[in-house]
Amino acid sequence: MTQTLTLEQVMNQQLANWNVLYTKLHRFHWYVKGPHFFTLHAKFEELYEEAAGTIDELAERLLIAGGKPISTLKEYIQFASIQETSENLTAEEMVQNVVHDFSQLISELKEGKMVAEQSNDEVTSDMFTELIEKLSKHNWMLTSFLQA
Repeated sequence: MTQTLTLEQVMNQQLANWNVLYTKLHRFHWYVKGPHFFTLHAKFEELYEEAAGTIDELAERLLIAGGKPISTLKEYIQFASIQETSENLTAEEMVQNVVHDFSQLISELKEGKMVAEQSNDEVTSDMFTELIEKLSKHNWMLTSFLQA
């Protein structure tokens, strides 16, 4: 993402990313196996439910700001920087994949926060700050899980 993007483009990329992430987390919830099944099955469900709420908040914020949220699967795949997966991953690889995606989102949200501030949109800037904080905490917990 570059700073030449409009706030609407930044928000639509976030919408795309969160929709791809939602599907990926749902897939991981269904396909996780092994000794950490119960822990990760529940964690992935918590994360995809949180992602669903984030999707709605992003779309509504964009509408409030006068923008037009993308809303098709084709658009989500086209504009997302987060990649979907169909591989059969181990439980640990799933967690590593989520940590990677969350790290990418954090980086893009920081850039998006600057675009929001340049657009004098404090509400969107604050929304991005909250998402950065939430994802940073998730990454800390998931990384700690991987170190066990």
